[in-house]
Amino acid sequence: MRGRLVDSPIAGTKRVLLAAPRGYCAGVDRAVIAVEKALENFGAPVYVRKQIVHNVHVVSTLEKAGAIFVDDVAEVPAGAHVVFSAHGVSPAVVQGAADRGLQAIDATCPLVTKVHREAVRFAKQDLDILLIGHTGHEEVEGTMGHAPERTTLVTSPDDVDALVVRDPDNLVWISQTTLSVDETMETVRRLRERFPNLQDPPSDDICYATQNRQVAIKKVAPAADLVIVVGSANSSNTVRLVDVALEHGATAAHRVDYATEIQQEWLDGVATVGVTSGASVPEVLVQEVLAELADAGYVDVETVVTAEEDLMFSLPKELRTDAQGNPDERGLGGRTRRLDWQS
Repeated sequence: MRGRLVDSPIAGTKRVLLAAPRGYCAGVDRAVIAVEKALENFGAPVYVRKQIVHNVHVVSTLEKAGAIFVDDVAEVPAGAHVVFSAHGVSPAVVQGAADRGLQAIDATCPLVTKVHREAVRFAKQDLDILLIGHTGHEEVEGTMGHAPERTTLVTSPDDVDALVVRDPDNLVWISQTTLSVDETMETVRRLRERFPNLQDPPSDDICYATQNRQVAIKKVAPAADLVIVVGSANSSNTVRLVDVALEHGATAAHRVDYATEIQQEWLDGVATVGVTSGASVPEVLVQEVLAELADAGYVDVETVVTAEEDLMFSLPKELRTDAQGNPDERGLGGRTRRLDWQS
């Protein structure tokens, strides 16, 4: 569907500011490879509880390869292979899979697992937990499931005044990993005003990739007449990138799953377009956006780099060998698809 966009004249020079880091993080890459390798090793179908990552293109691609996505482990045939998504699951889901004799592969992002362990540890220390996150998000549901009787969800700074806690001097906060850094810190500030003895987790729970992508778009946004964020609507970190762009000076910002969703009217009078993508977005989708923008005259692309990423996570232990049981070179590192700005 190329050729939809027209190179209309504007005052000034057309250019693209391409944010880096962007796209796949190590946890997402690990989870996607986990499904691919499960299909290679065990054959189709392989079942996946929920979307492996929140991206419609990734999910549809894996479906074509033989993955079947389900909402509940009760939908998986007894004895089959099931992969838990990068967002993590509660102990009840793990037990449900065991009860059905499923061969479970846990592709939970290690940074989410870190938050799960914090919740368990704090509950054992008799602390009440304030979890900052979004209602209904799979990561939040999984984290709350590790200490359900101790955890209260805080969805925004506006929730703070209405909170009812057991002991205001016995509180600790943790957070969903994919939130806006600024909004999370504002929520923490409000919580601390009300509960001065609120304890902090040992380290910030918001993942490195979420923070890096927000920092990058903050640098791009002040110079951008338009920011295009590639990613899906159910991707929390993607949606946050749109908000962050607008909050830090972009004149307009839109989210798209595919380049074909870019509208001609978005480009009216636009000299500088900022482009980025959420942490669950493959780079091919960004390159398609750049190709569409080139059709509209935005051929000058400048990469704005604010950080380098080289983190890798080991694959789940069930997938560190190939189908014949030989060590797999991908088994000790999730990242195999380096982005163009890292090459």
